[in-house]
Amino acid sequence: AVASGALTSGSASFGSGAVASGAASSSCGDNDPTSLALLDFSAPLNVALLDDVINAFYGAASMEQRVAAEKVMNALQAHQDFWQRADAILSQSKSASTKFFALQVLESVIRYRWNTLPDVQREGIKTFISNLVISLSADEETFRKERSYVGKLNVVLVQLAKQDWPHRWASFIPDLVGAAKSSEGLCENVMVILKLVSEEVFDFSEGEMLSGKVKNLKAQLNSEFQSVYQLCEYVLHNSRKPELVSATLETLHAYLSWVPMGYIFETNIVETILALFPHPPFRSHALRCITEVANLQVGPAFDQHFVHVYRVFMGHLATLLP
Repeated sequence: AVASGALTSGSASFGSGAVASGAASSSCGDNDPTSLALLDFSAPLNVALLDDVINAFYGAASMEQRVAAEKVMNALQAHQDFWQRADAILSQSKSASTKFFALQVLESVIRYRWNTLPDVQREGIKTFISNLVISLSADEETFRKERSYVGKLNVVLVQLAKQDWPHRWASFIPDLVGAAKSSEGLCENVMVILKLVSEEVFDFSEGEMLSGKVKNLKAQLNSEFQSVYQLCEYVLHNSRKPELVSATLETLHAYLSWVPMGYIFETNIVETILALFPHPPFRSHALRCITEVANLQVGPAFDQHFVHVYRVFMGHLATLLP
């Protein structure tokens, strides 16, 4: 279960007691009472008050209300310790907009201040976000209802992995694969996370991370792909849930351009994808995967494999054309 306070468990975790009750006044130039109340670290956070501020910004009846709410939000974002209250916000808030605001603040810390945090704080954040993702994904109804929120949590989780995996989070991929086996709903979200990992490392890493870091992440993901492949293969052969099969095909599409050729041409994965192409729920996803395989730039040793894929695909296509 995810409990409020997980980010600050232990007196020396977040801030090590450095945040005093008067700390807020130095961050709010005009001593705005709402900002002061929300930044008073000597008392529990008034999450309902924060909800009112965020909801006023997005649904204000007047420009004056919107400007006032924006001023408070800016003061909170500028305060170096407000991120420590993200767990309370995510656990107690009734507003989706407030939760997104808290995740935005937390993501900024992960991107720009992560290596300045003590180990106990980093571990607390990783544990809290991981548990929250699992708890929301494990229940099918909650997962569908909170899809956008879970999606943002997935992004934050991948940002954490980019910082600490593999040197401080060696079990990241095994943990994901292991969690996927507990339920189909959770497995579907794990596929989304694995897709994000591949995209972040291979597609969007340029300009965001040092070249040495990118190289190490690519090598690590390559070395751990076998467990990802086995999970995808198991789902495609055994699941009867269209949403999960589609998510798995989307994940495979993100990996097919860079995985070792043996996984593509020395296994049955391409045959499995081709077999799914005639089925309407999976057709577009399967076609993207087949196209990715066809675009691979490899030597003539694989020509016979491409000829086989072409023949099988055209056979399926012939049965679908009027």
